[in-house]
Amino acid sequence: MRTASPPVAPKTAAETAEILARCDRAGDKVSIVGGGTLRGMGFPAERADITLSTKRLSGVVANERADLTVAARAGTAIQSLTALLSTQGQFVPFDAPRPQYATVGGTLAAGWLGPRRHLYGRLRDYVIGSTIVLADGTIARAGGMVVKNVSGYDMSRLYVGSFGTLGIIVQANFKTAPLPKHARLFLAPLPERTRARACAQLESLSMRPAAAFWIDGFHHAVDGDEGPEGRVVVLLEGSEALLERATREVRSALGRAGVPETRVLDAGARESFQRVVDAYVACLGERSVTYRLASPPQASEPNVLRANELARKFEMRAEAIVDVLNGDIILRVNDLDARALGAKIEAFDDALHEIEPRAQVIAGDHPNRIYLRVWGESPPAIAQMQALKARFDPNRTLNPGRFVGGI
Repeated sequence: MRTASPPVAPKTAAETAEILARCDRAGDKVSIVGGGTLRGMGFPAERADITLSTKRLSGVVANERADLTVAARAGTAIQSLTALLSTQGQFVPFDAPRPQYATVGGTLAAGWLGPRRHLYGRLRDYVIGSTIVLADGTIARAGGMVVKNVSGYDMSRLYVGSFGTLGIIVQANFKTAPLPKHARLFLAPLPERTRARACAQLESLSMRPAAAFWIDGFHHAVDGDEGPEGRVVVLLEGSEALLERATREVRSALGRAGVPETRVLDAGARESFQRVVDAYVACLGERSVTYRLASPPQASEPNVLRANELARKFEMRAEAIVDVLNGDIILRVNDLDARALGAKIEAFDDALHEIEPRAQVIAGDHPNRIYLRVWGESPPAIAQMQALKARFDPNRTLNPGRFVGGI
């Protein structure tokens, strides 16, 4: 693989189009970077003649507060967009790690799945329009700034989760939602033989929390004391009256599970929740690799215990964040140092995919990460995905080889 020269950073869609058109004609391959927060996902580009950074494609270009819509350029930091919307009593549930660095375009391109999606929907459901630069330099626009206008929705969403292999998102338009006025976080250590009951109780709550986790490990990254079976973290959002009713239900549910001690945070609740999301991609230098395993919520606990047992078999330490309401399992395996991890991680990766074929790597700085099955088993629609790549980027100019199936 050839190493790219210093990144080029266009400021406009037109500049981006000019660069891509030139590269496409010359046969040069383009590697696309945003904030770098999800660099642990996907393969490296099989060849990168030019690295294109979206960092200068930033800023809010339209903010229709009364219509509950907003448009931002791809390089806009999520934290800055979230801060603007919060002053208006609005939000979009990005739920992205390290939002001070994560970009709008990169988060969409990665198809990031946040833990509040069970309540508010997926991020892609909030996209109502987009501006995309295709591989040949064509500037394509879809949708708009009107929520009721469904024309172009599907084309905008086509690029979400395509990992920059179909086109570069240079602008995204979103519908927004009213920001819940209050947030409250519960932190509870789990005594012995309470984990399964606590997770079952949280999953069956009639007043659904915004997020609920069972966490084992991640001591310095996530708030709360850990018990013999880890800890639970629960986020509530809504009106003051709703929070009071939901608080009583959460306390009762944890009490029935045998959890006697619960710490409640009002001030800093959302910041504490964000630290959990940040931990999804937190690396221990070069001595850890983190996977996301998809699981039905009711099967997440036995699945993570099985993965933990596999890690012990390879004499590695495993830590887990289990999304109780969506079923996601964030599994971080680590060893004493990078050399020890490198000697085991490929064999562990093979063994993990035997029991979890769709396990995906989402974080890891170890050099051997490139030899892992970072996307897991190809999805059933892989042939259609490859056909789309051939149609949108026949010269394989954009992020070649980075996506699933070598797309």
